[in-house]
Amino acid sequence: MSIKKNGVDQQLIRDLAGILNDTNLTEIEVELGDLKVRVSRHAPAVHAIAAQQPAYAPAAAAQAAAASAPAAADVSKNAVASPMVGTAYLAPSPDAKPFIEIGQKVKEGQTLLIIEAMKTMNQIPSPRAGTVTAILFEDATPVEYGMPLVVIE
Repeated sequence: MSIKKNGVDQQLIRDLAGILNDTNLTEIEVELGDLKVRVSRHAPAVHAIAAQQPAYAPAAAAQAAAASAPAAADVSKNAVASPMVGTAYLAPSPDAKPFIEIGQKVKEGQTLLIIEAMKTMNQIPSPRAGTVTAILFEDATPVEYGMPLVVIE
């Protein structure tokens, strides 16, 4: 994108870059009148690996998925997907007990995890009652929109 040098607010670009770092986003775009600014950073190349094994799956979950092919179909059907981009946490604080554990029964509406997005903690409720059979992310890691996080059967 080319922008005239005298029309660029360098502090705005620095602020946008800071937001990218604070929120673990890969791209942000702002439009102010006739000025349109997009700031992005190169994301790690995890898509090349995704066909073999999800880059976000902990080793135990990946091994379990590889051990049973029918379970992979159930993961997509029964997975709770991330409703936003952010950082996912299993507990409300580092020293607190996790919201869920594998094998735990959950009720509809029960908090499964928290996703921090733009310095706001968002509780992610269970869409249905069932048993947690897999947790597909590691605590305090970035997650993307639509990424499967928890499997409830």
